[in-house]
Amino acid sequence: MTGENSTTTEAATLDWGVRLLYLQCAGLVALTAYLIVLDLTSDDIIVAIAASLTVMAALAALAVFAVARALGRRAARARGPAIVVQLFLLATGGFLIQTGPLWAGVALLAVAVLTALLILLPPSSRALGVD
Repeated sequence: MTGENSTTTEAATLDWGVRLLYLQCAGLVALTAYLIVLDLTSDDIIVAIAASLTVMAALAALAVFAVARALGRRAARARGPAIVVQLFLLATGGFLIQTGPLWAGVALLAVAVLTALLILLPPSSRALGVD
């Protein structure tokens, strides 16, 4: 195996972790769009609360995008924030398991665990240069 192929192989776990982070970003964008629709069509909302929740979802999408992009560029400093994002997903998944819908909670837990695992595996550490 050539040096380039081994580097590509070692980075595969990190690349899949980054892809899952982009998937999480897409989910947050979809949530933001849904909240915008609710804000514009609902009659009985408190505007300040609705707007702040929508802005927070949009900011979260931007933050996850920035973390995914930095991690995709092999910035070792982005690994910590990526794990923090997964901890937030674990908390949200646990809440959804308790309150419903169960399938969404299980899906969030699975994606969070898989993403964190992929980012923390030794080949990912080597690809980031932190090994």
